[in-house]
Amino acid sequence: MVIELVVATRNRHKTREIQQILGPEFRVRDLRAHREISEIRESGTSFEENAKLKALAASTQLPALVIADDSGLEVDALGGAPGIYSARYAGANAAERDKIDKLLGELERVRATDGRRRARFRCVVALARNGNLLGTFEGIVEGRIADEVRGDSGFGYDPIFIPEGTEQTFGELPAQVKNAISHRAKAIRALADTLRRIEFAG
Repeated sequence: MVIELVVATRNRHKTREIQQILGPEFRVRDLRAHREISEIRESGTSFEENAKLKALAASTQLPALVIADDSGLEVDALGGAPGIYSARYAGANAAERDKIDKLLGELERVRATDGRRRARFRCVVALARNGNLLGTFEGIVEGRIADEVRGDSGFGYDPIFIPEGTEQTFGELPAQVKNAISHRAKAIRALADTLRRIEFAG
């Protein structure tokens, strides 16, 4: 049995990554085919609040299991920034390279040497159906920020984040390696166990 799932996003990179993590047991779609659903504003003050907002809003309009994630990068030397503002760090419509350049510029401004470049990616996934929240799942991966952009795989801040246990950035690691250790992978794997229980319970 294939479990159908809708991700409350129009980010095809995120949808593809979630499908790769979940594997063939799941069929993952997103909101690109649902123009009737307007953009859901991330007005929460935490990753969990934003994930819940998006999942609940989309699930009231779709007869399906819906998930939404809110993810971001927390850099110690910047007081946890960009955090929940990771996607909008350099402005609402900034390119991914603009966000990376701003982050590296801020670390240079505060003179963040190797010991102060600690960072983590955090992801919270919310699961909902028919406007009801069924659960939230969190994943965290610790690491540090590279001195420069390295690699062209992944998306977002991947080319400057070096996860613990490797000297390569997420942008340099093969997708299958990243998808085994990433913050999103940890949250999605916890979600998958709950999805199986829900579906098999009928």
